[in-house]
Amino acid sequence: MKHDLVIKGGTLVTASETFIADIGINGEKIVTLGESLNGYDEINADKKLVMPGGIEAHCHIAQESGMGVMTSDDYETGSISAAFGGNSSFVPFAAQKKGGSISDTIDEYDRRAETKSVIDYSYHLIITDPSRNVLDELPSAFKRGITSFKVFMTYATRVSDAQFLDILTVARRHGGLTMVHAENHDMLTWMSNALTEAGYVEPRFHAPARPGIAEEEAINRAISLSKLANAPLMIVHVSTPAGAELVAKARMDGAYVFSETCPQYIFLTREDLNRPNLDGAKYICSPPLRDVATQEALWRHIAGGTFDVVSSDHAPYRFDESGKFSNGRDVDFRGFANGMPGIEMRLPLMFSEGVLKDRISVNQFVALSSTNAARLYGMLPRKGTLSIGADADIAIWDPSETRIAGEMHDAMDYNPFEGMKITGWPTTVISRGQRVIDEGKLLAKPGYGNFIHRGRTDLSGLTGTSLPETEPQTNFGAEIFK
Repeated sequence: MKHDLVIKGGTLVTASETFIADIGINGEKIVTLGESLNGYDEINADKKLVMPGGIEAHCHIAQESGMGVMTSDDYETGSISAAFGGNSSFVPFAAQKKGGSISDTIDEYDRRAETKSVIDYSYHLIITDPSRNVLDELPSAFKRGITSFKVFMTYATRVSDAQFLDILTVARRHGGLTMVHAENHDMLTWMSNALTEAGYVEPRFHAPARPGIAEEEAINRAISLSKLANAPLMIVHVSTPAGAELVAKARMDGAYVFSETCPQYIFLTREDLNRPNLDGAKYICSPPLRDVATQEALWRHIAGGTFDVVSSDHAPYRFDESGKFSNGRDVDFRGFANGMPGIEMRLPLMFSEGVLKDRISVNQFVALSSTNAARLYGMLPRKGTLSIGADADIAIWDPSETRIAGEMHDAMDYNPFEGMKITGWPTTVISRGQRVIDEGKLLAKPGYGNFIHRGRTDLSGLTGTSLPETEPQTNFGAEIFK
């Protein structure tokens, strides 16, 4: 049998195995794993690692911020940058506007994405206005293959605990996953007011304005709400050891609780916010950067399995009046656009500093970068694995190539990780059997990427937390969840 494409002689790495084999691809699918395969087109992967393409599960593309500022990356530049970073698919956010319908929100992001992305994509739906009409409309999102929803516990878009419970319940009923930005809004407001009223307004004060205890409190509350609803919960961008410990404990209890952290929390610190000439504004993100001790603690939680995924939280705002300084330069730390880029740097950073420095195994790298995201967000076994019948979404890595991080392929004018020496880079990225990136060249055209119709969250290994107050057999027959 002659295949359309064969990847020959590489070391194949999955979340559970490492072995040498050829991969035979016909059309969009992996059809053969074996030896001495023949193809009309062949890629020599000798001395290289062949892994599932990365799945970037937390990024902001063609999305307005809470300040009304549009991210610098649209689906063309964002997807190209993601692909150069070893990703074959990504899941940005589609943000509902106050008063807007779910259907209109999805339609709008379809228009933004469908003719531009070079890799496959889906959306997480951000819910800012969970009215009864919106809650009743949420099942329509599931029918369109969108099975994850994000809520905020801070900002003007925050939801109340009661609204949070309503969303958790709807998601539970349909097999979806609720994601949460967990910080205590009132704590943040109180700290910000105390600092600015005393004249502490420079970018570096963004860090003390968002203390770790605000994250810890909100994570504890979010987990409690998830346990009450017995509903799956993903806590995004965990930045504190205390927050990670709460997640680990909840998992030991069997709760349907998952978590992610991001490269900025393990490679940057609050000292970056103290750079001169407003350069610290480049490093304003929320939750804020912490300290070196926190970095080491988070690495331990990554290695120990507390975190299911490491995502970039790519939120690109240029270092000019279109982005970081949209409110001007003479503002306090609250006035700078919140977020930083990193979609292209996520995987090289994790490989170089994680795998090559023995903090994690190469199999853990695959799990954290691809397989776990596919499992949690309803894409497995189509995505996130090197198995027969899966989409031929593959990244070929040169584990010995060393570069100094510099300009990326996004629409940004800075790289927060610039100057870092990184070993291990993707050389070829394949999406559904077609080369998107090959030896540093972009081959795919805008619009090649397809929408991914996602399914249910995989809750394997967890039992849930059925509370006696919510179970008919122990609450005098009351059926709370119908």
